[in-house]
Amino acid sequence: MATRAPGNGGAAPIRVLVCDDQALIRTGLVTIIDAQPDMEVTGECEDGQAAIALVGRSRPDVVVMDIRMPGLDGIEATRLLAGAGVPHPVKVLVVTTFNLDEYVYEALRAGASGFLLKDAPPDRLLLGIRTVATGAALLDPEVTRQLVGRYATRIRPAEGGSSPDLPLTPRELEVLRLIADGLSNREIAATLLISRETVKTFVSRILTKLGLRDRVQAVVYAYRRGLVT
Repeated sequence: MATRAPGNGGAAPIRVLVCDDQALIRTGLVTIIDAQPDMEVTGECEDGQAAIALVGRSRPDVVVMDIRMPGLDGIEATRLLAGAGVPHPVKVLVVTTFNLDEYVYEALRAGASGFLLKDAPPDRLLLGIRTVATGAALLDPEVTRQLVGRYATRIRPAEGGSSPDLPLTPRELEVLRLIADGLSNREIAATLLISRETVKTFVSRILTKLGLRDRVQAVVYAYRRGLVT
């Protein structure tokens, strides 16, 4: 792929690696992404093992990752690229067929920064890449509700369940539970009758106190600790 001059106000383009075992889908993703003036596709591959090797060579900002692939699947590849203890984690955006894929939750636990459906329109994919590249999590509230509703029975609280020693105030705990329910900042603000800026402050404090990277990890944490049912 040709290297282009940055087209986003002089900033370096977002470097993207595409990993999907279906050649047609992979080609489509590459074409859409590489056509953007603020993005650059640094490589493409068809399985997780190849993704890990390419990340080491091309150092992308974001990996667009399929889950179901031969050999090393997207979940394990995500864990090795972005999971706990990885020295230099890379941001992973999972793209999946929700109605068929039973492992989305596990991918988020593995360290993915968010997920999109494969039938999402191109503008949502591009927004997702830009969102994840900034360090934010991509959790569409409606899809999150479906995900949690479908897989909540599979999420087993950690040993001992919820702890009375959580370093959160009652209000922060309330916000965490609403995050786990899939509510956006706007919806949390409306529910608690506070401003969105105040919600952002609460979210930042929750992540800092619990040592979490983003809202995805907050959702996983809440369910693992038995804070929501």
